[in-house]
Amino acid sequence: MSRERQIVAGLDVGSTKTCAVIAEVTGDLPRSPVAKILGVGLAKNAGVRRGVVRDIDETTRSIVAALRDAERMAGVKVGGVTCGIAGDHVQARVSSGVVAVNGDEIGEADIARAQQVARAVSLGRDHELLLHIPQEYKVDQQRGIRDPIGMTGMRLEVEMYLVSVQATAAQNLRKSVERAGYKVTDLVPEPLAAADAVLTEDERELGVALVEIGGSATNVSIFHEGKIRHLATVQFAGTHVTSDVTQGLSVTQADAERLKERQGVAYEPLVDPSEMIDLPSTPGQGARKAARQLLAHIIHQRMDEIFNLVLTEIERAGFASRLNGGVVITGGAAAMQGVAELAADVFGTGVRIGSPEGNVGGLSDSVDAPRFATVVGLAIYGAHRAAAGFSPTSKHRALAGVGVDKFTKRLKIWLEDFF
Repeated sequence: MSRERQIVAGLDVGSTKTCAVIAEVTGDLPRSPVAKILGVGLAKNAGVRRGVVRDIDETTRSIVAALRDAERMAGVKVGGVTCGIAGDHVQARVSSGVVAVNGDEIGEADIARAQQVARAVSLGRDHELLLHIPQEYKVDQQRGIRDPIGMTGMRLEVEMYLVSVQATAAQNLRKSVERAGYKVTDLVPEPLAAADAVLTEDERELGVALVEIGGSATNVSIFHEGKIRHLATVQFAGTHVTSDVTQGLSVTQADAERLKERQGVAYEPLVDPSEMIDLPSTPGQGARKAARQLLAHIIHQRMDEIFNLVLTEIERAGFASRLNGGVVITGGAAAMQGVAELAADVFGTGVRIGSPEGNVGGLSDSVDAPRFATVVGLAIYGAHRAAAGFSPTSKHRALAGVGVDKFTKRLKIWLEDFF
């Protein structure tokens, strides 16, 4: 039986660029949806700093440009987007909720009450709850229970991972998207979105740290035993490397960015000491050359600092010796030569560079790069969300009131498994 196409869009509004991806939801619905990539759009953005909108007009312009290009490439128009949010205002904490079980068996109502207790915490001034993710359940002190429905017990406890964001930061991001003519269907923490695009189930189970090097900040997310365990932000990233190159080689910021992308190496020992590169010059400077090793040295020092700050965060979270799945590096700077080698030196464990792979189809080669990890993850999130409400007769059936209980249960299970 034919069905109406389900189209989703992911939007990553970063400090240096805005990226949009449009995809069709395909695959084995609703069990295993695939985001079939139809269109990709990129636009420069100077309106966001450290995950917070500083200039709504500039951010809106960037969103319009990125989504317009993606729509033109895909040949479809979208109304809503799954939008990422990041920055040091994104906060996470673990909260427990305990209730007495009503009746002989644990039911949905007991779980709902336990989760409500866990969510009933003070998030601080100007913060809103974005996600609440069950980590595990306990029944009469028995730990490690994933689904307690139907079990016998007197005491039910849930351990929840609560992710909150600054309310004004979220409002200004939504306002920028709405001014561009679109609706924000979901706000998703960018580290969690990137994780779904690049991490494998085995890595999540064994213990893995995902390091996403953005423009103005580096996001760190730690997974263990299949669940998110820690989120953090380090306030150094790609633009800091560019600034170092600007000062070290006396070039403009634009030229420093090009040098970093085309000639940059993050691990100094990989460079031949005798190799020279041409430097961009003004008429007053004249023709200039520099050892490529000097450029590598500048980049190496800053990247080493970033990775050591990440290592400190991992140690502070108590997972330094529990990352049996290693470390995965993603984000724009991850594509630079030598990043994996330097990271392996710092972390002392296996390191790989993460690009979108699983649950992606269509024009997947267009997003086969670390810088697309977040936006593809947002599209995958949208695909799962759409699939959770999928019905063979009508994609709106569950939301219209038919089968609401089944839809709600399916959505709840998906959200718990997704992160």
